[in-house]
Amino acid sequence: MSTHELYAQPASATGWEVPTAGSAHFTWDYDDGRDRLLALYQKGKDKQWDAARRIDWDLEVDPYDPLGVPDQALTPYGTPYWDRMSEADRRELRRHYASWQFSQFLHGEQGAMVCAARIVQSAPDLDAKFYSATQTMDEARHAELYARFLHEKIGLLYPVNDQLQGLLGDTLRDSRWDMPYLGMQVLIEGLALAAFGMLRDTTDKPLPKQILAYVMQDEARHVAFGRMALRDYYKQLTDAELREREEFVIEGCHLMRDRLRGVEVLENFGIPPADAAGMSENSEFLRLFRKLLFSRIVPCVKDIGLWGERLQQAYADMGVFDLGDSNLDLLMRQDEEIAERLDAQRFAAEEAERVAEVAEAVARGAAD
Repeated sequence: MSTHELYAQPASATGWEVPTAGSAHFTWDYDDGRDRLLALYQKGKDKQWDAARRIDWDLEVDPYDPLGVPDQALTPYGTPYWDRMSEADRRELRRHYASWQFSQFLHGEQGAMVCAARIVQSAPDLDAKFYSATQTMDEARHAELYARFLHEKIGLLYPVNDQLQGLLGDTLRDSRWDMPYLGMQVLIEGLALAAFGMLRDTTDKPLPKQILAYVMQDEARHVAFGRMALRDYYKQLTDAELREREEFVIEGCHLMRDRLRGVEVLENFGIPPADAAGMSENSEFLRLFRKLLFSRIVPCVKDIGLWGERLQQAYADMGVFDLGDSNLDLLMRQDEEIAERLDAQRFAAEEAERVAEVAEAVARGAAD
């Protein structure tokens, strides 16, 4: 079935073309480069995996409750709109919310793939080109598995959110080579990591937990790459150049704050746009969710050297300034460890099942 037949709202028949600027940068310097980035490149090669094999796609998913999210997490909960909904409507609402969230993850991963390819083209250093090449493959894998999950398990997709599309466009249209790093690795990937982590840690559904955990294991490397590359480069910039990038971060963070409200979903259920926007803005769950979404972005921005007064004030106004002291390295290690533990648990369970099957076969043979 064509993807366009599964969209809850009309999507462009031909996709989206973004005129890009900038130069392809070749380097004839083939020495060892920066050891940290080359070590990350080696790790990127070692950690490649196949989404068709590592994910257990035979696991069943209830499309009307794919994540096991409590009622309180649904924006209309506690409002007259919720009270008027039948149980069938509420189940359908869960399906649409999950579809909307994972559709934005899917579109973001395609954007990340394009941005990683841009970095291969425009980065001045060979070690950065090497690592970005592995990331391009990672992002292709992520887009592949999110698309498969939506097609096979949910059966419904949503078009790209306006805010995500806006930030992707701003990132790709900028001719400066570091902007795909800043827009994608720091802002879009940072927010995605936080959103993935919240769902990974709250869902009790095995298939989405696998998908999110394994994607986050890759994304932890991607954010580390952006931090290393930008931290070194931004030490060389003038105050004026740093302020330009801080303005980009402020605008991008405002777009990202509004990215995961899901107003489009509520409108599909007959809720007027103004009411939908008001419910999303006033939802206690979404207010907490929006703050936690910046748990990966704020410390990363501070770490790479963008921490001027205007940026600090913007974060204070958004209520996320205190996140600047978060231990980003610890969060990234935890992301990798959770994926490794999940693998160990799955393989142990599969081994126990095989042992039981062999013992049963031996017992049957003895009885015969």
